[in-house]
Amino acid sequence: MTTMNVMDAVVKVMEDEGVEVAFGVPGAAILPLYKALSKSEQINHYSVRHEEGGTHAADGYTRVTGTVGINIGTSGPAGTNMITGLYTCMADSVPQICITGQAPTTVLHKEAFQAVDIVEIAKPVTKWAVQVREPAQLVWTFREAFRIAREGRPGPVLIDLPLDVQKADVEVDFDPRRGGPLPFAKPAPNPNATRQAVEMILEAERPVLMPGGGVIIADAAEQLVELAEYLQVPVSPTYMGKGTINEDHPLHMGTVGLQTQQRYANALFLESDLVVGIGNRWADRHTGDLDVYRGDRKFVHVDIDPRQLGRVFRPDLAIVSDARLAVEAMLDTARGMTPQREPGPWVERVGELRSTLLRKMDFDDAPVKPQRAYKEMNEFFDEDTIFVTAIGLYQIFSGQFTKTYKPRHYLCCGQAGPLGWEVPACIGVKLGRPENLVVGLVGDYSFQFLMEEVAVAVQYRVPYVLVMLNNAYMGLIRQAEMGYDMNFAVDIGYEGPEGDYGIDNVAVMEAMGALGRRVERPEDIQGALQWAVRASEERRVPALVEIMCEREVNAAMGLSIDKINEYEPILDGGREMAGQIVGGVPERD
Repeated sequence: MTTMNVMDAVVKVMEDEGVEVAFGVPGAAILPLYKALSKSEQINHYSVRHEEGGTHAADGYTRVTGTVGINIGTSGPAGTNMITGLYTCMADSVPQICITGQAPTTVLHKEAFQAVDIVEIAKPVTKWAVQVREPAQLVWTFREAFRIAREGRPGPVLIDLPLDVQKADVEVDFDPRRGGPLPFAKPAPNPNATRQAVEMILEAERPVLMPGGGVIIADAAEQLVELAEYLQVPVSPTYMGKGTINEDHPLHMGTVGLQTQQRYANALFLESDLVVGIGNRWADRHTGDLDVYRGDRKFVHVDIDPRQLGRVFRPDLAIVSDARLAVEAMLDTARGMTPQREPGPWVERVGELRSTLLRKMDFDDAPVKPQRAYKEMNEFFDEDTIFVTAIGLYQIFSGQFTKTYKPRHYLCCGQAGPLGWEVPACIGVKLGRPENLVVGLVGDYSFQFLMEEVAVAVQYRVPYVLVMLNNAYMGLIRQAEMGYDMNFAVDIGYEGPEGDYGIDNVAVMEAMGALGRRVERPEDIQGALQWAVRASEERRVPALVEIMCEREVNAAMGLSIDKINEYEPILDGGREMAGQIVGGVPERD
């Protein structure tokens, strides 16, 4: 009987599951899969410079497309390099399949070259990690991997493939359509629980809808806004839910939290009496002090994963459901219980605080204050721009000031927070949404973690813009050093407006074939952004705008949301919350 290599069958399964883009680094132990992949007319492969970069690129692609990301590597360190990306996807509910090569099964017990037990290493940061030792199991293992990655709360899967298994043959008449993708059900809410949730909203005087990342994952943003408008309930997205509602919408209440938040949002939250969380996690950087956060208000928590309910605190009503099915059921139930409501005093209060409890942004200082940088970006970029950012003081400022208008248009590795994430993630985002302008918001340290992935974008002609806030300081660590009195400033390299500013990031971009421009005054920011957008598209490569920022500026954040509003001066944009993390009253400029 005529046969075919089993990896050809695996690639056919991937094609049938809808895979069009894959990232990875070829290596000896994964070459049979790469040989099969080279024959595919559907799947485009992008060779990255580091396996972690591949996971983040696939992550970015998934966040904007909603499909399953694919990253491939060889044995040993290829898999261990993927762990940070797998953890990031696990923490943020991102479906991704990582495929690793492995030494032949006959020598796994003999300390073969690069024969690390990647399955055991990956188990804590995956929904499923498996090594396939029988060629006949490969097709259905991959089918199951796609099902598990998508089902329930989405997440990553790792498949480890010994070299001898990859080299096996199967019958040539293999047809993936005979099996097809494995089905899975999305849980719908209990009708009684749905009715009770709507009753609680109607009985409350100051209710809040709080959509998390689960609403975006479920593509339920439109339905959630429709529910909010019907019942006239303000919406406060969590940081991972940013973009669920247009931030210019009259029902947008702002983001509550300790770091990525607005003053008016925290003040309004403290006045609320009911919070309906949908697809959110009550993360500690959102809630802070639980006694303050919970107060006397009631909570409804809707999540697709029953293990999330009560994990941080016990809600008054818990509902297991897919976010979209829950919102649609709540809207149908509300229509049967009450006519569409008009804005009342609570909605008017939202408008009042949104227009008064604002932070100062129009600083003229040089070096540039981050607040002014984000003001310039808000005025320059349009509603279709997709922002990508990672972790650090620049990201906290971004969460506080970057305006977002649409779902899947503000992306952040929120829970895991790996530095360097945005540089490769921008590649995946741009490949997934080539018609959109993609802007990576980076700090000088984060850029340098995975800056080699810029060369990948240059190689494959993937244009995007990087905006760097460079203070040559581990700004977030300095602000939160908690009394250790340490100096985290850079003391090498480029001479900037306040001394040494580290390596010459513009020169680094140019060395890799990309573009860069440095800005030292706030009035020059928009001109540099205009240049970067035009030059990036014309040359089809990334372009960097490096903004030289004030070295010791602080962002507003603290131990609990009430302390932020108690101590933070309305118009102070300098040392807003220095010392607040350790409980002190901030200094003022």
